[in-house]
Amino acid sequence: MGTITALTAQVKNPDRVSVFVDGEFACGLALSVAVAAGLRVGATLTPADLERLAGQEEVHHARERAVGLLARRPRSSAEIARHLRRHRHENGVIETVINDLTEAGLIDDAAFAAFWVEQRETFRPRSRLALRQELGQKGIERDVVSEALSSLDEIDAARRVAQKQAGRWRALPEQEWRAKLTRYLLRHGYPYDVVGEVVEETWLALQTDNEQ
Repeated sequence: MGTITALTAQVKNPDRVSVFVDGEFACGLALSVAVAAGLRVGATLTPADLERLAGQEEVHHARERAVGLLARRPRSSAEIARHLRRHRHENGVIETVINDLTEAGLIDDAAFAAFWVEQRETFRPRSRLALRQELGQKGIERDVVSEALSSLDEIDAARRVAQKQAGRWRALPEQEWRAKLTRYLLRHGYPYDVVGEVVEETWLALQTDNEQ
């Protein structure tokens, strides 16, 4: 057991404090951690207290990393966990951070899935199958993915993808044009019934444009 003899702001980072016990440096802590722990000069610290503070400090660092990642764009809880594991944070710390940020509304897998689908729909249309695979890779649970995809207009998405490609093969004979567009849409995960409908519609629209 020792007595805190000084709490001083660090020169290079005023948001951190150096804790001195019995006149010797004991540890460095984020200011928020020190405040939350109620540290003050004259208080006593046991080895168990120092170990507990070290754990709180690690949680603080992990939370800061997670928040920094979330500041760039929304992330799934699995993405955050993978990011923190790469920085060698322990599983218990990762779980604590994810639970805290989820309670604060900063991590929300359902909102993330909806955001992902909306962004794809707006800028890079994808098939339902492709979106399921993407969201699955980001660790989103199947029922959450299904809910996010429930309002997806797959025919409209396929139509917009087809329209971007149709003009590139305009000079090809009809059968070759149809075969190319069909293969292209199938490779992007659109089902046969959607592909057949969109290819026919796009071909007719292309012929109408050519006649004008």
